[in-house]
Amino acid sequence: MNLSIPMDILSPQVNTPSLIIRCFKDLQDYSSRFEAMKDFTANRDENTPDEVWLLQHQDVLTQGQAGKAEHILMQTNLPVVQTDRGGQVTWHGQGQLVAYFLLDLNRLKWHVRTLVSFAEKAMVDLLQQYNIQAYAKPDAPGVYVEGRKIGSLGFKIRRGRSYHGLALNIDCDLTGFQTINPCGYAGLEMVRLQDLLEDYPSFEQLCHDFVCYLKNTNFFHDPEVKSE
Repeated sequence: MNLSIPMDILSPQVNTPSLIIRCFKDLQDYSSRFEAMKDFTANRDENTPDEVWLLQHQDVLTQGQAGKAEHILMQTNLPVVQTDRGGQVTWHGQGQLVAYFLLDLNRLKWHVRTLVSFAEKAMVDLLQQYNIQAYAKPDAPGVYVEGRKIGSLGFKIRRGRSYHGLALNIDCDLTGFQTINPCGYAGLEMVRLQDLLEDYPSFEQLCHDFVCYLKNTNFFHDPEVKSE
């Protein structure tokens, strides 16, 4: 499937904003990160550097702003957190790379569709490095390999600033997905890098790949990487 994005949409700006990339080593509690994203977005101003957070969560189900309860198919011990992102219910946990995009879209001169396309293209390009042919669907946000979903995304935009982001399956336990209709699609099959490659990259390797990818986009001035 053609994933071409118009060059005028994703062309680097002359005065590129600064970026801080935070790489979290330990499993992160979802609710804590969610509150931190909201606080960061509410308190930032026109001079605040953009940030991208790379992490893994403790096991959790997160429900989108318009999420329907019937998409949770069974009650389990998994906590369910109501969020303000778009989309329906999904699962997060160990073995899944989560990237949160805390960006000033006004400063980047991006529309919401620009952000979605950037996130989808980032996943497609990262997978291409491992010779995995992935693609986005115009009618179902996320990234797919041969009809199975490997990457999910959802965002919230407040006063032109984004938070939430994407989740890419590496070697996570798929059991959590089997308790829900992932992203609201009944019968949607999920897939992982582990299912596609005999020698698949670790979370740490994919974080490194993602950092390199962000540095090479030229959208941001001299990205700074911090370990948390």
